[in-house]
Amino acid sequence: MIRRRKIDMHAHHFPRIQQQDAAQLDPKTGPWLRIDASGKTGQIMAGNEPFRPINQVLWDGEARLAEMDEHGIDIQISCATPIMFAYSAKAEIAADWAQRMNDLGLEFAQANPNRLKVMAQVPLQDLDLACQEASRAKASGHVGVQIGNHLGDHDMDSPLLVDFLSHCAHENIPVLVHPWDMMGGPNRMKNWMLPWLVAMPAETQLSILSLILSGAFERLPKSLKLCFAHGGGSFAFLLGRVDNAWTHRDIVRQDCPNKPSSYVDRFYVDSAVFDHGALELLYKVMGAEHILLGTDYPFPLGEMQPGALVEGADFLDDEKKSAILADNAERFFSL
Repeated sequence: MIRRRKIDMHAHHFPRIQQQDAAQLDPKTGPWLRIDASGKTGQIMAGNEPFRPINQVLWDGEARLAEMDEHGIDIQISCATPIMFAYSAKAEIAADWAQRMNDLGLEFAQANPNRLKVMAQVPLQDLDLACQEASRAKASGHVGVQIGNHLGDHDMDSPLLVDFLSHCAHENIPVLVHPWDMMGGPNRMKNWMLPWLVAMPAETQLSILSLILSGAFERLPKSLKLCFAHGGGSFAFLLGRVDNAWTHRDIVRQDCPNKPSSYVDRFYVDSAVFDHGALELLYKVMGAEHILLGTDYPFPLGEMQPGALVEGADFLDDEKKSAILADNAERFFSL
């Protein structure tokens, strides 16, 4: 079997934050890391409440590198776990928090800076502070920025978010859009991880369509490097429905001058779709040149054998597999 390079561009980390540090962000819900006595497992905490069980690869760069070796990952690009975004905090507090988290992310990558790369977070609730931190983070060594797919009730077409994306385009800062704070609420999605299984893909599709149907892509520089997590959510499967609506309903066309499917060359998606049929559809919609290997490592909903889905895709030739597994990410992040 051919040994191909692999660059995983969608992974997460969480620094060793103590409860007293998180309390400075929010005493009730501030995220921190409770590490068990073994030093190998623990919990992400939100104030006093457990949020997610985790193990040491989330905070230990050396342990991360060992698993990367096991999985054949040459380079991994890691970003904050979305609970760390702090978008509901006051802007100045969130800005200080983002700078601290970003500096800690670089410390995590010091285990091997050639193989561990990190994306920054920003205080997205304030445009000036978000742009300042994005530029500072790039100058300090981050290879891009991760943002949530919305800010409260403001979707990706809001002037604040479009202006932030324009800043990133002009500064050549790649952007990963990650779903978070999912729609539906606890009363409708009570069990079985339904927010992650239903709302998360819908949030991502909403992000993409907000940019397309609002005409935002007509205003954004074509130099923008923009990637959506989790294969773009439900976007590829429902694109035909959107094109049909655009063709027959003027209210869909009113701000979008071109057919929605014509904008697929303006953004990228990762490969975390977990099914060969889904990957084939994604390939037919986006093209191999707009898909990047992403695993959502190290969480249980991620790809357990990184790159195996792409390697086993008989509809992709060797050149396209190499593009998805490494070459596209190398260009996207200017590695």
